[in-house]
Amino acid sequence: MLKVSGINVYYGDLQALRGVGINVKQGKIVSVIGSNGAGKSTLLKTISGILRPRDGEITFNDKNISRAASSHIVEHGISHVPEGRQIFATMTVLENLEMGAQFPHSKKVRHETIEQVFGYFPRLRERIDQKAGTLSGGEQQMLAMGRGLMSLPALMMLDEPSLGLAPLLVGTIFQIIESINRQGTSILLIEQNVFHSLKVSGRGYVLENGQIVLSGIGKELLENPHIRKTYLGL
Repeated sequence: MLKVSGINVYYGDLQALRGVGINVKQGKIVSVIGSNGAGKSTLLKTISGILRPRDGEITFNDKNISRAASSHIVEHGISHVPEGRQIFATMTVLENLEMGAQFPHSKKVRHETIEQVFGYFPRLRERIDQKAGTLSGGEQQMLAMGRGLMSLPALMMLDEPSLGLAPLLVGTIFQIIESINRQGTSILLIEQNVFHSLKVSGRGYVLENGQIVLSGIGKELLENPHIRKTYLGL
């Protein structure tokens, strides 16, 4: 479904990604783990068209999207839920969700999609007319994910969805991610909670200093000595 091949990405003269390549197959959850500053968010920003690779290629369903505009990438079926949620604080929950359905195919069925979102996140239905900026951190994360679903993505990219959440809510968020995936949406997950992310992933990649240094089946990576020592403290 998604193939990232040998991309090099720079911020000015500073190289952030070095020959990075990953694959996401249809219907799968794929995790990319790594420490702060490893280049994880840069990878998602490049896939979603916010940044441009200097070299390499990104294809989605056999279409080259390496130079496509972000709006076209969303229309093709990729949604990006960024780190920090970035909701519209002065707009209501409903208005935030409606902002996620801006293309004809998604706008046409937005009412049905909103009901699906409320199925995943019942709390949002209770807050439907509340200003987004007054929601709790967990509710804001739910809203950000719900807004990402409104474009009817084939691939949903999540950047640190559990960041700053209470431990009990972290488990809930991962259960919802698995539920979304079971409904047919592929997931590319960036997450510092290494245990949870690799546990739910069919495949995982380890990104260090802008390079992929390790990859494999998610649950098998949990047994890898380097990951156990570096990321799990075992």
